[in-house]
Amino acid sequence: MILVVDSGSTNTEWIVIDSNDTHSQIIKTDGINPYYQTVEEISSLINDQFSLKHRSFEKIHFYGAGCNNNDKKSTIEKALLSNFKTNHLVIDSDLMAACHASCANSPGIVCILGTGSNSCLYDGKNIQKHVAPLGFILGDEGSGANLGKSLISDILKNQLSPSTIELFYRNYNITEAEILENVYKKPFPNRYLANFTKFLSQYSEIKELENIISQSFNSFIERNLHQYKDLTTQELHFVGSIAFYFQKQLTESLQQNGLTIKSINNSPINGLIKYHSRS
Repeated sequence: MILVVDSGSTNTEWIVIDSNDTHSQIIKTDGINPYYQTVEEISSLINDQFSLKHRSFEKIHFYGAGCNNNDKKSTIEKALLSNFKTNHLVIDSDLMAACHASCANSPGIVCILGTGSNSCLYDGKNIQKHVAPLGFILGDEGSGANLGKSLISDILKNQLSPSTIELFYRNYNITEAEILENVYKKPFPNRYLANFTKFLSQYSEIKELENIISQSFNSFIERNLHQYKDLTTQELHFVGSIAFYFQKQLTESLQQNGLTIKSINNSPINGLIKYHSRS
């Protein structure tokens, strides 16, 4: 029995795959990101929210946001080994999860548009080129956090029409002080900002909100995708809630740049189940 884990900053899904190569259970917990959480915090989250009593696995393959260097991988490893028994632990980035789920053993350009954003050139086995996402302060173009940050900034600086600002405050009974408290003083500001994409999705027909969406996607294309050679000859795959729920606007932005999408998946879970069952 193996455990495959797909973790983002907002949600984590734990997939138990039994010896017959069929997944027997999917357990959902809060998101895990070693850039924002300590070993103790992650370990406590697992202990409190992982509902399955069975905690011994032949192999654990953990894919996670923030798992892009040995120091952060070590944080995840310590937290996992304090909760589970296994003789084979593999920790990879959430980007590799997207590659395995979207392409399996075929090459392509794979992108994540969720709470954060990321992209890479995948050769069917390894990531050959990767543009640093840099997080929602310096990068993460096209992500939920980036979209939310643009919206909130425009609301608080009165860059949108009075009718749109009024509509926002009718949907969210919050003050400027509460917003700033959540962004600058509370944990997971990226997760908080990404929550406001629901407003953008619900009212995307409003031109100035549509512009926020398209500008964020165009920035992702310009600052990330255009760094990959032979872009138009590669299959282009997207994973993540923002890519999935804003696929109309994403598709339009890509088409304006001469690009087409091979696949869009809200979550890599089904692809990971197939990939690891075959493995």
